[in-house]
Amino acid sequence: MTPEICPNCGAEVPRRARACPECGADERTGWSDSAAGEHLDLPSEPFEYDDFVNREFGSRSPKPRGIHWFWWLTAVLVLAAMVFFLVR
Repeated sequence: MTPEICPNCGAEVPRRARACPECGADERTGWSDSAAGEHLDLPSEPFEYDDFVNREFGSRSPKPRGIHWFWWLTAVLVLAAMVFFLVR
């Protein structure tokens, strides 16, 4: 993958270029896939997903709640009304 900025000389490298237009560096002589992302200024520490989840949401696991009683009552009343009108 061609980096946007040449890691050898710092010149801008056009997309899909095979070599740097300024110094001539290419994959064989200078840059690699890791060099393409170096200018993104990403943190170098590893990301611990479990630690992140504990910090953001606490260590308790969520308790499933189920269907609220109101919807159970509504479903029973609708079914009763349907049976009532079908039998009648």
